[in-house]
Amino acid sequence: MMTPESETALAELVRGANGPLRIVGGGTRPLGSSAGEVVSTSAISGIELYEPGALTLVAKAGTPMAEIEAALTAENQRLPFEPMDHRGLLGSSGTPTVGGVVAANVSGPRRVQAGACRDSLIGVRFVDGSGTVIKNGGRVMKNVTGYDLVKMMAGSYGTLGILTEVAFKVLPGIEASATLTLGGLDAQAAVGAMSKALGSPFEVSGAAYDPAKKEVYLRLEGFTASVAYRAEQLTDLLGAGDLTSDKDASDALWANIRDVAPLHGAEGDLWRVSVKPSDGPNVLEAIQPIAALLDWGGGLLWLATERGTDVRAKMDAIQGHATCLRGDGATFHPEPTPLAAISKGLRAQFDPRGILNPVLMG
Repeated sequence: MMTPESETALAELVRGANGPLRIVGGGTRPLGSSAGEVVSTSAISGIELYEPGALTLVAKAGTPMAEIEAALTAENQRLPFEPMDHRGLLGSSGTPTVGGVVAANVSGPRRVQAGACRDSLIGVRFVDGSGTVIKNGGRVMKNVTGYDLVKMMAGSYGTLGILTEVAFKVLPGIEASATLTLGGLDAQAAVGAMSKALGSPFEVSGAAYDPAKKEVYLRLEGFTASVAYRAEQLTDLLGAGDLTSDKDASDALWANIRDVAPLHGAEGDLWRVSVKPSDGPNVLEAIQPIAALLDWGGGLLWLATERGTDVRAKMDAIQGHATCLRGDGATFHPEPTPLAAISKGLRAQFDPRGILNPVLMG
């Protein structure tokens, strides 16, 4: 593994590469397939700028997430998008890095309210496939007019460039958190309850369903008095529910949902499926998974299936995306032909030699 310790060293490495490079951060998300010499950004680390008053944080890509979170917590601030830790789900090791979070656009349960990682990202700096350093905004080292680099790099998995620095808008910490649990619901009723809650004016910041327990979890966050009022109103709206008002207990429950704890140690293949929430129950019916967890009001499904299950074929009549995280030929969902052509064109421009995580995205 090659571990350059600076952006300059990384750029030189890419310029001198004679073959494909497999780009990793902390190595906690071994998704898809790629080839080539492994290049880790883990040594390009450190918080470059943190201005709590301006709600702005800039960090090098290899900075551990634990370091980011500790700095924010010390100032009672947070990343809005609640990034998950994949290690328990994928059985991986290593240290999650902020660059890896951006490269995979990792976003947790709060996405239904606060948006994804890319929505909090306000700047990037990266090395493209020719070894040129590119920066979003301000003085640039290469003309990239016309491209929204922030949106492009979030979720590109290193196929357009190797991130070296990222900048975020952060938010103040949360004073109170409560979780309303509804029991005894099948998938159809669960999605109905989550949709009703998310469509209410009570600012639900998390809506998940555990099919094994037949339980729906609805989260409310904010100032103590506001959370108490909204919890009362939401309970009245839904007609029932057990309320957990202790912040530590509520936070622990949502950390488990964020990290997909019900599927930790599950046998078989692992899939991440994205559909419109109303189709969540249809996916469960079509796939019949060993274990499952529904997040984002039913729009995101984590599935453990029998080995070799072709999830995409089984949900052929359901519009959505299915990514195999673990299993034979683990792959991302094939892009529609028009989008695939655009993606191919972007990769050709930013990585003309085709050396950055080749094969990973097709």
